Amino acid sequence: MTAETFVLALDLVGTFVFALSGAMVGVRHRLDLFGVLVLSFAAATAGGIFRDLVIGAVPPAAFADWRYIVVPVVAGFATFWWHPRLRRLHSPVLVFDAAGLGLFAVSGALKALAFGLNPVAAVLLGMITGVGGGMVRDLLVTEVPSVLHAEVYAVAALAGAAVAVAGHQLPLPSAPVAIVGVALCFGLRLGAIRRGWELPVAPRAGQVADDEYNDDRTAGG
Repeated sequence: MTAETFVLALDLVGTFVFALSGAMVGVRHRLDLFGVLVLSFAAATAGGIFRDLVIGAVPPAAFADWRYIVVPVVAGFATFWWHPRLRRLHSPVLVFDAAGLGLFAVSGALKALAFGLNPVAAVLLGMITGVGGGMVRDLLVTEVPSVLHAEVYAVAALAGAAVAVAGHQLPLPSAPVAIVGVALCFGLRLGAIRRGWELPVAPRAGQVADDEYNDDRTAGG
């Protein structure tokens, strides 16, 4: 399998699982079939479209390759008709989102390297590829994007993309390194969901005032 074929396979698998996550959000918000399909397509392709525009791969694969249209449509129809079965999975939207995040972060970084970007830019673009679809999905249903408030989200994507880029630079076999990168991102995201890992959040203004008041009392007494 060539490197180009391997990146394409990762991209299509990531497209499918992100499409499932988008469709599940649509079902949860009681959207009609068209709305579910729109969310499925947006979640599956928005990050990849941005990546392709940045690296100059135009027209973006989401419009130039029929598979990037068919895969989200199939995932959307499947979720719309069989969502009761998917709901039996533990937190299906979060699981699919975590899987798509890892797959897109790695495939985005590898495609950026293939188009000649430097390693740092490739890691950043891999992260953006991973979080872009989820951001658009959440905005379409008027939710704050997960990347802005959820437990370890973009950081997980950065870690997965960094592993893929490091393996490429060494160089190591692409397939095992990509699997490790996807697994690391997926594991960090699920671990954050289950254990509550999160980045620091700025305290509220009232909390800051209370803290300063307590500090003053401690210093004075």
